[in-house]
Amino acid sequence: MLLKPAPEGTGVIAGGAVRAVMTSVGVQNVLTKSLGSPNPHNVVKPPSRFVQLRDRAEVATMRGKSVEEL
Repeated sequence: MLLKPAPEGTGVIAGGAVRAVMTSVGVQNVLTKSLGSPNPHNVVKPPSRFVQLRDRAEVATMRGKSVEEL
């Protein structure tokens, strides 16, 4: 699965399963391309990793540092 950031206003350019994951995660502008098998399990797995991503403030808090120190 190839996920590329898109310019503001592009929207979610993706197939059905990937589009559902991206919109539920809150990604608004992205281009996607399915490489390899179109099996739904293989297609949904990479974008669903966005749920596990943390923002800079959360990582800084976990490490006991300020955001500027990162």
